[in-house]
Amino acid sequence: MGTDPAPSPTDGSFWAAVGGRPTFEKLVRTFYAGVATDPELLALYPEPDLEGAIQRLTGFLEQYWGGPTTYSEQRGHPRLRMRHAPFKVNPAQRDRWLTHMRTAVDAIDLPPLYEAELWAYLERAAFAMVNTFED
Repeated sequence: MGTDPAPSPTDGSFWAAVGGRPTFEKLVRTFYAGVATDPELLALYPEPDLEGAIQRLTGFLEQYWGGPTTYSEQRGHPRLRMRHAPFKVNPAQRDRWLTHMRTAVDAIDLPPLYEAELWAYLERAAFAMVNTFED
C-alpha cells in the first residue's frame, strides 16, 4: 500500500543485495549531512531545505542500482549532465562532493565487492559532472 516491497534476495539487483531503500536512504542522508556543513558545496544547492535533493538522489540511485523506477516516473530520464549544467561544478567542488560521499559510503558498511562497485560508479559520476575549471 504505497510502500516498496522488502528487497528479495532472489531479485538479483544490487539494490536488493545491499538492503534496498534503507541502505540508499542512509547513504544519501549521511552524504547530505556532510553537505550541510560545507558552505562551498552547499552554495550549489538552490533550495534552502535539502530534503528535495535528498529524495531526488535517493530515487535516482535506487533506480540506477535496480530498485523502483519512481525517479523516472516522476522526473523523466535522469540526464545528469543536463540537470547539472546550470551549476558551476569545478574539480574542487567535485572533490568536496567525493569527500562527503566517501564518508557516506563508509557509513553503510557494505561488503567489499559491493562497496568497490558503488564507489567506482560514484567517482565516475562525480568526474563526469565537472563542467568548468574556473574557481
